[in-house]
Amino acid sequence: MTELSADLELGPVGQEIVYENDRVRVWHIRLEPGERQPLHRHDHPYLVVAVQGAKNVVQTIDGTTIDADEPTGGVVYRDPGAVHMLTNVGDTTYLARLVELK
Repeated sequence: MTELSADLELGPVGQEIVYENDRVRVWHIRLEPGERQPLHRHDHPYLVVAVQGAKNVVQTIDGTTIDADEPTGGVVYRDPGAVHMLTNVGDTTYLARLVELK
C-alpha cells in the first residue's frame, strides 16, 4: 500500500451515522447500481451487514481491485486500516449497516 499524503481528503465511511455510543458506531450505506463511495479509511475493526445485497468491487488506494459480492443477510468482519472505495457494479441497490467496534 502506498503511503498517504497529508493533503489526501478522505470521505466518510457511510452516508449517515444511525447509532453511536462509547462502544460502537453504526453507519447506513446505500449505493445505487454504478454508484461509488468516496475513498475512505476504516480506523476501527468493523462488521458489514448487507440488508440488501449487491455485486460490489473494492478498489484500494494502491489500485488493487477485489470482488466483494455481498448477499442479502450476509455479515462480514474486517480489520481496521484499509483505505479504499466501494463501487456497486451490479444491477440492484446495495443497502448495508456498517458497525464499527470502538
